[in-house]
Amino acid sequence: MAGWQQLLAGMASNVEAQFDQLKSRLGGLLGSDDPLVVVPYLGYGTPDQLIVRGRVLQEKKIRESMDNDTLWDNLLNAYRRFESDEVPFARVRARFQGQTTEFVADDEGFFTARIVPGHSLEADRLWHQIELELLEPLREGHPPVHATGQVLVPPPSAQFGVISDIDDTVVYSHATDLLRMARIVFLGNARTRLPFPGVASFYQALQGGAPGSAQNPLFFVSSSPWNLYDLLVEFFRLQEIPIGPLFLRDWGVSAAELLPTAHSGYKLGVIRHILELYPRLPFILIGDSGQEDPEIYRIVVDEYPGRILAIYIRDVSPDERDEEVRRLAVEVAGARSSMVLAADTMAMAQHAAAQGWIDPCLLPLIGEAVDRDQEAPTAGEALLEEPA
Repeated sequence: MAGWQQLLAGMASNVEAQFDQLKSRLGGLLGSDDPLVVVPYLGYGTPDQLIVRGRVLQEKKIRESMDNDTLWDNLLNAYRRFESDEVPFARVRARFQGQTTEFVADDEGFFTARIVPGHSLEADRLWHQIELELLEPLREGHPPVHATGQVLVPPPSAQFGVISDIDDTVVYSHATDLLRMARIVFLGNARTRLPFPGVASFYQALQGGAPGSAQNPLFFVSSSPWNLYDLLVEFFRLQEIPIGPLFLRDWGVSAAELLPTAHSGYKLGVIRHILELYPRLPFILIGDSGQEDPEIYRIVVDEYPGRILAIYIRDVSPDERDEEVRRLAVEVAGARSSMVLAADTMAMAQHAAAQGWIDPCLLPLIGEAVDRDQEAPTAGEALLEEPA
């Protein structure tokens, strides 16, 4: 970042921090009576440490989507998501296996805490529950604030892990067309978002692995803001896509940048963190050709030799990027991995089955799902097909 840009970002960050402090003080002076909530994000960990994540906010009463939601309903929910009132420096207690751990959220209400289990985890479980309780601040006249967090720990049966992009890899987002993407985000909901055909069946097969019961962990990395967390989780549930920890971004102004534009560095950092946390697991990386996924994954192959089984790149920009991606694929092959530029989900599934990573008996079912998803009309098509 140029010097003047960094200076401007620093000034903007200071202004935002002062504004947040003022808003928090005014809320106290005016006696804000909105309930407080602990929003747990899906955590992850190992048998030796559990990483608990979440945020403390004033409740906005964002309800789950309905089939008959209007554009106004969706826009109102989007406004509530992005106009979040964080609770800075909230104190939270986590309880697991009879032990408690207390920690403090940051100035944006986010918290990340590490918990050391008191004894061995159940080896056949992928997810483990952690009870959360808000200790400070508390609203007078309101009941205690509790929540239940889920933490993913790959069991001994796991054969590999999957790290996947979300936008234009799992769900249609048109991330390279800002106006169209904004229309989808602000005027749509979890029921109008469109998954790529066959994604649910393919990711289910990846989670099951060759034996069908491997419980391979899936991780999802996106530059989307944390404000969309509930919408994405609901989308995954509705589409029956196996869920995993989501790594999203805080879109607030920071001292480093005015907006979260450093996509490559952010994504590389998350992938490195995951690979180093699970050194015994090889990984499959899944992304798309619309942005920098091929280049980012190419770097990962070099930095972690022998750890990347394959890279699947969904071709969402035919002809524009094909030559670049194929050139990167040659380099990846030289590093003893493979990069597949896939026209559709079926191409990825066929490659994975040929390598013995998923049960080949599932290919007909994945093919049927691709055909079914392509034919199924949804309320979201009107938004997606409307000219930008």
